[in-house]
Amino acid sequence: MIQFLIVATLIAIAGSLGSALFSMSSGPTDSKAMVRALTVRVGLSVMLFALLLIGWRMGLIQPHGVH
Repeated sequence: MIQFLIVATLIAIAGSLGSALFSMSSGPTDSKAMVRALTVRVGLSVMLFALLLIGWRMGLIQPHGVH
C-alpha cells in the first residue's frame, strides 16, 4: 500500500512540474498558475519524504545499498 502511495506521489510531482512548465511556456500572463503548480510540487515533495520515512520506520520499505 505504501509503495503505491509513493509511486502515486512521484507521478503527481511530475504532473505538477509539467503544469508549471506549461504555464511558464504559455507566457507571462498566467504567473499565478505557475506559482500554484510549484507550491503544490513542494507540498507533494514534503509528503513523499514523510511517506518514505513512515514506510522505513514501519519496516514496509527497505533502503538499498546501505549495509
